[in-house]
Amino acid sequence: MATAVEPPTAPTNHTTARATATPSPYAAARAALSRDGFVVLPAHLFLSIDLPALRAAASTLTVAARAGHWPYIRTLPKQFPPWPSDASLGVWGVQHLLHPSNPSHTIFARSYFDAELLKYVAALIDCEEEELTMELYNMLVRPDRAFALRWHRDDILASATEEEEMDRLARPAWHAQWNLALYDDASLVVVPGSHKRARTPEERAADPYEPHLPGQKVVQLKAGEVVFYNNNILHRGVYDEGRERMTLHGSIGTARAGKERARNVLQHGVGEWAAEDDFGHLEAGMRARARAMREKLVELGRSSWEVGFYSKDE
Repeated sequence: MATAVEPPTAPTNHTTARATATPSPYAAARAALSRDGFVVLPAHLFLSIDLPALRAAASTLTVAARAGHWPYIRTLPKQFPPWPSDASLGVWGVQHLLHPSNPSHTIFARSYFDAELLKYVAALIDCEEEELTMELYNMLVRPDRAFALRWHRDDILASATEEEEMDRLARPAWHAQWNLALYDDASLVVVPGSHKRARTPEERAADPYEPHLPGQKVVQLKAGEVVFYNNNILHRGVYDEGRERMTLHGSIGTARAGKERARNVLQHGVGEWAAEDDFGHLEAGMRARARAMREKLVELGRSSWEVGFYSKDE
């Protein structure tokens, strides 16, 4: 079962180092993700991420979204894009945190382009940091009424055959996806190990909203913790309208993916504004990283066909 990855303890001498070689925390995180399909990283690994500032910015943007002043929202009861921009339907997500018209987009950008976070992303994708591509940064919030997502894999339709599932699962994910909890959270439910196999007969026959699948695990996050997960693990979300929830939901890809990731990323509309912001308010080193990653996203948009929507609202 995936657990929080801690930095290794430094050996006391060279003999001990050879005898008890401990993998780096990045390698340990990658091994856990490969084994279980998810891994929880403790908040102290990301000390430069400003949780109070993120909470304040997230609260302000969520209030604006619920009041109809931010059009980029996920509305009830729809699980997948495209979503109507009608806040009166009820809001369960806020899109495009990095949009230049968001007054707090620089605060969110500092967490998305955080140097330590990017080191883990590169390790999990198994690529160089220079290959990383900006993708999506959204937020999942307390719904206006009780709401749950069906069991799903992000890039595999529920109607897929066993052979189709295994064909997709055998290919690289080409990206890292994570949830950063701004408050304690227990919304994500996963079936560990299911990212490596087709669904069992029981899973195929289960109700889409089945509350208990064999082997499922509720991922418990403390504020500031990050869970990385394979987006094709069998998973769902269960959201309590009576409990505050603000979770930053991000993904970063690699230039190696080419058009493989185009539809899943561009169907969210990020290509409509990504070229507008030069991240000029970020510190010099982070600004350079952000611009380089954004340019790879812009190029993905230029080179891709009309991607449409990969709708799983079946």
